[in-house]
Amino acid sequence: MYYYVCKKDDEPVIEKLSELSQKYPTRGFDTYYGKIRLEGLEWNRKRVLRVYRMLNLKIRRKRKRRIPSRVKESLAVPALLNDTWSIDFMSDSLENGRRFRILNVMDDCNREALLNEAAFSIPAERLVDALKRLFSNREKPKKIRVDNGPEFFSRVFTAFCSENRIELCYIQPGKPSQNAYIERLNRTFREDVLDAYLFSSIQQVNAMAYEWQIDYNANHPHKALAGQSPWLFMGNNKWKN
Repeated sequence: MYYYVCKKDDEPVIEKLSELSQKYPTRGFDTYYGKIRLEGLEWNRKRVLRVYRMLNLKIRRKRKRRIPSRVKESLAVPALLNDTWSIDFMSDSLENGRRFRILNVMDDCNREALLNEAAFSIPAERLVDALKRLFSNREKPKKIRVDNGPEFFSRVFTAFCSENRIELCYIQPGKPSQNAYIERLNRTFREDVLDAYLFSSIQQVNAMAYEWQIDYNANHPHKALAGQSPWLFMGNNKWKN
């Protein structure tokens, strides 16, 4: 017995339609076929439509919002104060189980902890207010390094940085080592404060955080600063902001 065997290979068509559906998930067959023809692929319309239906691409999929691709930047030590600040959030809970967050801000040049503030909620508006308080007694930075948290994508925060001509440096998703300076500060803060004490109120957390901040800036030796504390390093170098 002899049977006819189809020699058509639809794999290239499947790959191309899958690629287009990933890149343009809200478009339809006509757009996909038009792009295929513009690329010089002379596949028959009926063939492409058959594969399109076989892949169930007629069913619209919900489009997931994606984080823009980030370029990896080397973590260099700024030569001057207020050149680059790093910002990050931490979280913990009180004795009663209620969660709270801590906003940490530091100067990458001398590793100074500029702010360690706890609150039950820290939206973008509160983040901007905290930065405004810092700007009242310290020169604003040229750059701010952050992760990809929603607060750092908000219009309030990005507009504030744009108005103050501050460049936002986003690290790559899932790469906390690209924000290593403040990650090291976070670890020290957790070991010295959050893991060392039980807190019954947010006021206790802020009181302890402020005491820790003063001690850290005045007495914590940094290997990167030749064993000096942030304030001692700043004083010895006579920075001109």
